[in-house]
Amino acid sequence: MIDLQVRGDVAHVRLDNPAKLNALDEQAVRDLHDAYLEAERAGVRALTLTGEGRAFCAGRDISDVDPRDDDVLGFLDGLVSPLLRTMAQFPAPTFAAVQGAALGVGLGLLIATDVVYVADDAKIGSPFAALGATLDSGGHALFFERLGAHRALDLIYTGRLMSGAEAVLAGLFSRSYPAADLSFAVQDAAVAASAGATQAFLASKRLIAQLRDERVGLWDALAAETRAQAALCDTADYREGFAAFQEKRRPGFQGR
Repeated sequence: MIDLQVRGDVAHVRLDNPAKLNALDEQAVRDLHDAYLEAERAGVRALTLTGEGRAFCAGRDISDVDPRDDDVLGFLDGLVSPLLRTMAQFPAPTFAAVQGAALGVGLGLLIATDVVYVADDAKIGSPFAALGATLDSGGHALFFERLGAHRALDLIYTGRLMSGAEAVLAGLFSRSYPAADLSFAVQDAAVAASAGATQAFLASKRLIAQLRDERVGLWDALAAETRAQAALCDTADYREGFAAFQEKRRPGFQGR
């Protein structure tokens, strides 16, 4: 079950199947995709993604999957990959809060989120060694990019799960918190971002995606930044930010 609530300028998306550790079957992936599209239509300026219960998301729900006729391509390529692209391209800052397990597709949801805060004792990794399967949903790219080949394959071969605190120290995610403080930290960050200069945030989001996906060098990145800054000159928030600085007051950004 996927729950979407829009409060003010923030959309709150929640995975709500705690009995199965928020594992996702085909319908849940479709429903999650629909929730992001609905939040986009609502015009929100920030979004949070959370999981109900003791886990964020344990991955794909394979409880009723027969491996002899499993449509892996249909599930991963037909459903999960489009979802992750929609999440990554969401037109506002996105934040996730992770307690307990974030595995497989659950890890992919985090890769497709802008900012990820994790509980100190969260569990991050690749459990596939015990399934005869391989890490999916972008996990190889994340682990290789942030950890290097040796540590990535160590996690994959052994199935060892990193704690949330360890994952943050290794550079996988943004910050770690005691579990009791996690939801407050994410909500506060999303509310603050929703009051910010949304178009400037989206420019940075696109620039980071270009660095990640196109591996551009320093001078191409600098040129892209310059073009983005020039485009922002035409926004109301750019003018408001300069006016607030010059008038020594807090800016009142409208996201335009």
